[in-house]
Amino acid sequence: MAGRFVVAGVGAAVALTMLVPSLVWAQPAADEWRVPRTPDGYPDLQGVWANNNATPLERPEVWAGRSRLTDEELAAFRAAAADVTASGLDAVFGDQLALAALAGITDVESYDAGTGNYNQFWLVERDFDNRTSLIVDPPDGRIPARTPDAERVGRGQPPAPIAEKADSWVDRPLSERCITFGVPSLFAGYNSYYQIFQSRDYAVVLMEMIHDARVIPIDGPPHPSSRIRQLHGDSRGRWEGDTLVVETKNYSRLGAFWGASEDLTVVERFTRVGPDTLNYEVTFEDSTTWTRPWTVMIPLRRSEDPLFEYACHEGNLGMEGILAGYRAQERTGEAR
Repeated sequence: MAGRFVVAGVGAAVALTMLVPSLVWAQPAADEWRVPRTPDGYPDLQGVWANNNATPLERPEVWAGRSRLTDEELAAFRAAAADVTASGLDAVFGDQLALAALAGITDVESYDAGTGNYNQFWLVERDFDNRTSLIVDPPDGRIPARTPDAERVGRGQPPAPIAEKADSWVDRPLSERCITFGVPSLFAGYNSYYQIFQSRDYAVVLMEMIHDARVIPIDGPPHPSSRIRQLHGDSRGRWEGDTLVVETKNYSRLGAFWGASEDLTVVERFTRVGPDTLNYEVTFEDSTTWTRPWTVMIPLRRSEDPLFEYACHEGNLGMEGILAGYRAQERTGEAR
């Protein structure tokens, strides 16, 4: 089923310190758990990891100046979010869930009310943590301001809902055409699982969404020439202590995160902090799009469930149907 949606209504973040190499999430006592290792002695990151954390990407204005909620506030917020999804009607994606819960809205309408949308059946149960955002830097928990050039051409902002974005067959997004969702993905709750494979010289990160996969050399050759561009960019990995660091650059114009420029560099950090928790930290840097780098931290949770196939309309069958339908209308004189 094609991913016809995007993160909507961004609004949250967290002023958590960046004075440590990686934000520790639910780390157990040292005498209770040790980082598992591969036969080569490296941290074992393999397995299926779930991102069902719906903590807002940016800090909502109502939480301005606060990096964390109290346990009592978190419990009330979870209850409000449960009320939003209780109807089982239109699916609530991205930051829509948190913002609706904060506003006390329980009848959220689809972004695509004209043709219908997914319902809540297609989403897993999501959860929140005490943080008021996923963004850990800047300290205000907000996406940095965009440069004047990025503002002018609409680069570097969360994508608009498809109902507002695509006008014809010319500008249908790559995700709807089942070509790629793009990496990295910050999306939670819908096909938001990852599977990691390791050998001594390579790591593979497989996304459930549109089965995007990257084969990442570790301590291998440098990035190729900047003239070589790919939808997923070019990824190179290295170990920094027990953290796998993956640097990706050379994105193509079509594949860059949120339409950022070809100068985009993404640095991902994967760190085991417990038997069932993998901290996933992502830093975005593009001086022609944002006025400063910004960093997100998502705690991924181990899943015992296998990664199922994301069955999509490979071959662009949807596109073929759209064009064939219009040709038929032309033949009958019904085309507009």
